[in-house]
Amino acid sequence: MVLVGIGPGNPKYASVRAVEVIKSSKRVIAFKRVAESIGGLNRVECIQNLEDLLKIEGDYTLVVSGDPLLYSAADFLKRNNVKIDEIIPSISCFQYMLSKIQKNWEDASFLSLHGKNPDWTKVKNPGITIVFTDSQNTPDKISKTLFQKGFRGKIYAGFNLSYEDEIILEKSIGDEIEIFSDLSLAVVETCG
Repeated sequence: MVLVGIGPGNPKYASVRAVEVIKSSKRVIAFKRVAESIGGLNRVECIQNLEDLLKIEGDYTLVVSGDPLLYSAADFLKRNNVKIDEIIPSISCFQYMLSKIQKNWEDASFLSLHGKNPDWTKVKNPGITIVFTDSQNTPDKISKTLFQKGFRGKIYAGFNLSYEDEIILEKSIGDEIEIFSDLSLAVVETCG
């Protein structure tokens, strides 16, 4: 099994190696959104959830969005004893977004809210925190919660990053943030 990350979603941000492997693979598997993005590269079988992978036999290439080693499928596969022959990364959604807002991330902290209770102690103050959101922990909820906890500064909310309907907003922590999609990422820049 080969695990390929295509970056923020649009294949034009995938690495050359990732595209080569997807094009040459005999069997490509992905979630629906990724399958729609890479459909022009090869025929793609869709899965509904990661557990579906445990039923698949034989060789295949699993294509995921983002970086396959950052809050992604690699850990799940390893925990379930799925042998990964190769991992091929592309840029991650946070790298893409930080380039758009021109912020340095070398001292940033990371916080994933994908189905988890938020650990607000991971928010750097002062500094940059990259927050991986989900449908419950939206940029709007994050903005309001951080304000209530005494954080001040900026929050950047990116929706549908790299797609034609991409939206990136800059707000002050505490401001209301309109939700354009469940596909979002937040970058928090606190000022201490």
